[in-house]
Amino acid sequence: MSSDAPAEVRPRVAVVGAGFAGLHVARGLAKAPVEVTILDRANHHLFQPLLYQVATATLSPDQIAHPIRAVFRKQENARTLLADAQAVDLEQGRLSLAREDGGVDHLDFDYLVVATGVTHSYFGHDEWAEHAPGLKSLEDALEIRRRVLRAFELAERNPADADSLLTFVVVGAGPTGVELAGALAEIARKSLRREFRSIDPTSARILLVEGGGRVLPAYVERLSESAKQQLESLGVEVHIGAQVTQVDAEGVVVRMGDLDTKERIESQTVLWAAGVRGSSFADKLGVELDRSGRVPVTADLSLEGHPGVFVAGDLAVIDGESGQVPGVAPAAIQAGKHIARQIGRELEGRSREPFRYRDRGSLATIGWARAVADLRIVRFTGVTAWFAWMAIHVAFLVGFRNRLFVLLGWAWSYVTFRRGARLITKPEADEPLS
Repeated sequence: MSSDAPAEVRPRVAVVGAGFAGLHVARGLAKAPVEVTILDRANHHLFQPLLYQVATATLSPDQIAHPIRAVFRKQENARTLLADAQAVDLEQGRLSLAREDGGVDHLDFDYLVVATGVTHSYFGHDEWAEHAPGLKSLEDALEIRRRVLRAFELAERNPADADSLLTFVVVGAGPTGVELAGALAEIARKSLRREFRSIDPTSARILLVEGGGRVLPAYVERLSESAKQQLESLGVEVHIGAQVTQVDAEGVVVRMGDLDTKERIESQTVLWAAGVRGSSFADKLGVELDRSGRVPVTADLSLEGHPGVFVAGDLAVIDGESGQVPGVAPAAIQAGKHIARQIGRELEGRSREPFRYRDRGSLATIGWARAVADLRIVRFTGVTAWFAWMAIHVAFLVGFRNRLFVLLGWAWSYVTFRRGARLITKPEADEPLS
């Protein structure tokens, strides 16, 4: 008589995207009786809030990224796939994964979590992307770093072109735009001083162009004004109510304020931080999206009509108690943990709970010892806000090594004003220096 018993069939959970939301869904299911598959087109989890520090040569890519497999090496019910999900059949519970040979693999699921994030939005002018890169991936950060550092090198070889080469335009004054503009000012005014012979790096112009009414519009007006003043103290030219109407290889055209006058700014380095739209995977869900291409969800973060499908992170449109939940890391982490709990509750025969976002505030850095902090119960600026920003960002990093090296990198940069990752790693063969 055979003693072999049929193997237990566990519910299959597919998590598409290993950002903050996807990571915490999978982690939250570590002790649940499920089989978790984490899929991502990259093999690393990326700490996006510090991407601008890679783009501006303060940190190296490996300091803000961590291999996904290393995160889950001890979680026995989880496996990782390097894969690009091309299509999904919600009725059949099946993902279609692209193969390098042009074929398709299939992955069946009982629960699906879509956490593929957002990408750049050029508001109907996708042709601007070639001349104004955004900042959402390590590849983006390295390309921006290459363009910025190369601009100074080109100006050294061709001083007659220094005006346009050393004019940097950042479009959009949200947190990413503010951080980029402040870091560029510090590179020019401090990091590169006395390193060139034919040009003066401190003469570089950094322009921050914002179409709305103020810098950091999501913050209270007092902090927004403080951020503007801190940027200007670094030498950043802040243009409010200025809408970009054209971007090309030689610069931008900006409609300034209420005067309806257009001004051309000659610049060979334009950086885009003005808008986002949902990732292309959202289109494959077959549901109506909002105007930014993001996915509306129900109270428990599932898809309307598909209770086994959840959407989390920046891709989800979530209505909170005091308005729409912002697309920030703490919100994505909370959403990921919530989804893991709901799957666990359902497997235990309990009903689901609505998602409740706990807003603990927000911080934005402008430069060394310059920042703004809105922690709801208290608001402050300057060096105190900067230390708070550093502490919170280090705490969110994945991996002890990353935390240690980021702290060491910041300490070195703070003491010396040097940037240890100041490397041009992708020279273009068809783009000579002169």
